[in-house]
Amino acid sequence: MSSWPFGTTADIGLRVFSSSPEGVFKEAVLGMQNILLSAAEFDLPWHHSQWNLEKDDWERMLVKVLEETLYRAEVHNEWVVDISFMLGQQLHCQVAWVDANEVEREVEIKAITRHDLQVRELGAAEQISSPYPEVPDIIGPGWIGDVVFDI
Repeated sequence: MSSWPFGTTADIGLRVFSSSPEGVFKEAVLGMQNILLSAAEFDLPWHHSQWNLEKDDWERMLVKVLEETLYRAEVHNEWVVDISFMLGQQLHCQVAWVDANEVEREVEIKAITRHDLQVRELGAAEQISSPYPEVPDIIGPGWIGDVVFDI
């Protein structure tokens, strides 16, 4: 597992770990989607699309990707099941999605907050701990991301 949800006072957070910043984005999207899902299974046909988002610093791009994921589910009925990224002049997102109307959700995320938001590289043997027992200590090298959702 490369993403770990954790509870805060009134919100829910997510820590992710990957070998690259693009991997952090992927783990954050899939981790957020898992927070939203009920325990019900779904086996639906996959569709594919591409998103292009404005290039920015890592934290802002993470927020943009997560906001676009929520927007696509709510407005276009596109529930992301897989995603990959390529950073060029823009952040190119290759997206696999299913019909969001067929996905049973348990939680609603109202907003992606900037509270405790971070995307950063861990050096070799660098360790980061979390105050939340659900989140293990993580040892670099790699990239971590933390984001908190308003639910």
